[in-house]
Amino acid sequence: METLLQHLDRFAEVLAVSRTASVSSWDPKIVRRALQWARYLRHVHRRFRCHDRIRTALERRLQDLWRLEGGPGPGPVSGLTNFQSLGRCDLLLSLRLLENRALGHAACHYLVQQLFPGPGHPDANQETLQDSLACLTRRRSAVHMLLLSGYRENPALQEDSLMKTQAELLLERLREVGKGEAEDPGKFLSLLWERLPHNNFLKVVAVALLLPPSSPQPRGEEFELGRPHTPGDGVQELAHWLLEKSDIMAAFCRILPARLVASVAGRHPALCRVYLSLLTDWGRHLHYDLQKGVWVGADSQNVPWEELYDKFQSLCQAPPPLKDEVLTVLKSCKAQDGDFEVPGISIWTDLLLALGRGV
Repeated sequence: METLLQHLDRFAEVLAVSRTASVSSWDPKIVRRALQWARYLRHVHRRFRCHDRIRTALERRLQDLWRLEGGPGPGPVSGLTNFQSLGRCDLLLSLRLLENRALGHAACHYLVQQLFPGPGHPDANQETLQDSLACLTRRRSAVHMLLLSGYRENPALQEDSLMKTQAELLLERLREVGKGEAEDPGKFLSLLWERLPHNNFLKVVAVALLLPPSSPQPRGEEFELGRPHTPGDGVQELAHWLLEKSDIMAAFCRILPARLVASVAGRHPALCRVYLSLLTDWGRHLHYDLQKGVWVGADSQNVPWEELYDKFQSLCQAPPPLKDEVLTVLKSCKAQDGDFEVPGISIWTDLLLALGRGV
């Protein structure tokens, strides 16, 4: 085990060096040896991914090295952040060398030969490093677009070509993750949430939820918490993730434009029910200010009357059955409040009156 951990430490150092000017001294022999080392770690990944003790030891070593402040070790720059990353060591190394202009001509030529082995190569009928590298590049491009995309405002985000492209890339990446043996789409989405600007990421999620699913649900069925969903279906993975993350779901409903959230609610009944529950909860936190003659919140974090009305109005402007469902919820809340018809006593009465004038 100690020998294996030492191999891991040394390869992490190779990956770190692969991005520096030191590769100018590398010749084809060194590149070949580095790739062989990387493929050895891929073999380790395949052999021990179901071996809990060895996998845990490797994970712990990677995490310990990552946390060393200013010390040697993989860290986020090398890409060796978990056991799963060992399965793509040769891809990480190749990508870094291709991006490093300091790599000498002979070494670069050898690397390109490895990427494009030609039809006569003994592994020509198997997945080549070229194929795997292209897949990794697509994945990186998807995250890169999510991170660096423009923040332009568009009232119809679902029709914005840039947003649609990002949404399609996100769904494609989720399908790839869903088909992986050791990857969890939910963890991948949570990682994106931690790393990317929240507002823009939520917009991309909303647009993705409005794209046609790769495997449509049978009529009358939908995904809910606790119910199995189709593996590899990016749209279902997104919706399921939102349903599991109440704080992110609340941000999704609060931050995004009311019309966009209404469109998503009209497409996904399970999300719609959570949205309506949030709206009614936000409404119950408002009280009527007799002096000002308006509904106000107890603190600045409460959703103001104007925003609450705008969200309900967008839902009521949707075609049936969504509009009918929203009005039913409002009338039920009004009845529970005493079924008053006089303004200023129940917020639900006032919302129904205002919606009756504005819809």
